[in-house]
Amino acid sequence: MSPTLLKHKGRPVPYIAPWSAEYVPLPRLMAVAGMLHIKGQRRAAGTLWRPWLDKRGTGEPDYGDVHGPRQRECMLRMLCQVCGVPVARDQLGWPWLLEAHHGDGVWPEREVTTHPPTCEQCQPVAQVQCRPNRSRFASLRVGRVLADGVYGQLFRPSLPRPVPIGRKQTVYAGDPQLRWMLAGQMAATLLDVTVVDMHTQKPAALRAAAP
Repeated sequence: MSPTLLKHKGRPVPYIAPWSAEYVPLPRLMAVAGMLHIKGQRRAAGTLWRPWLDKRGTGEPDYGDVHGPRQRECMLRMLCQVCGVPVARDQLGWPWLLEAHHGDGVWPEREVTTHPPTCEQCQPVAQVQCRPNRSRFASLRVGRVLADGVYGQLFRPSLPRPVPIGRKQTVYAGDPQLRWMLAGQMAATLLDVTVVDMHTQKPAALRAAAP
């Protein structure tokens, strides 16, 4: 059964947005067997993930944060980040909506993003909701998606507990640094990208740049 698009005070709440009842105080981090560890928590595919509760719709929504497990679900299952429904692939690929921060008139191959796909029906909604960021957006079709990284906080071993290193960053599969990563979101590399018109989903004047 597909999830219901929830609203709060008449405003749609994206599927990946956390609710106040879902936050978990960060448990004590430890260094065990040469890697970051939280007591009682298993590592998913070799990665330690920030814990969350699953109480969607309870409390107040936080539009500025991301619920890690639902974000990861959307990336792996190709679900719309707004409504949570599987996105439809056409001959050009999967639908995506990203900030158009490239000023050279092209879209680069191998763009890395933590934003899951957005179905064509939800793209106008998502664009309006993000208007306070004063961003322009590009509607894309993505032919290949490599969910090959995680975004989060790196730590280094220390006493009495591990300490964070610098800012949050993306680390890719096979990198030994993953042992010391507290992951918050999955990152994906986008390939075979076509810029499309948001309303018609037909190729626009802009085209993806060569790698």
